[in-house]
Amino acid sequence: MSDKLYGQVAIEEAQLERFENKHKGRKYEVFFSCPEFTCVCPRSGFPDFATINIKYVPDQYCVELKSLKLYINKFRDEKVFHESVTNVILDDLVELLDPFEIEVVGDFNVRGNIKTVITARHAK
Repeated sequence: MSDKLYGQVAIEEAQLERFENKHKGRKYEVFFSCPEFTCVCPRSGFPDFATINIKYVPDQYCVELKSLKLYINKFRDEKVFHESVTNVILDDLVELLDPFEIEVVGDFNVRGNIKTVITARHAK
């Protein structure tokens, strides 16, 4: 018997999913804000907190929201630098969606008197 809660299992097994864009003839923007993002500093082990903002113009596919939520939560125990995690999220979404354009902004909370905002972009 596992001691893991159902949410822990769902996060561990999470895979980004997509669905067909039903409005391919129109370019439109999709925006998500994920204000409860956490990861772990690989140098200190202290938690890092951020808001991850994702803005994209879909081509053939859109990201499914529950899968995005679980995917974002997978980082909570990851030891990763701000720059890297922002670019990993961008790379994974580009691979999944192949959007016309996409921007991921990691807006990290102040820690050690430094505020960090990382912006990563991709366009066809």
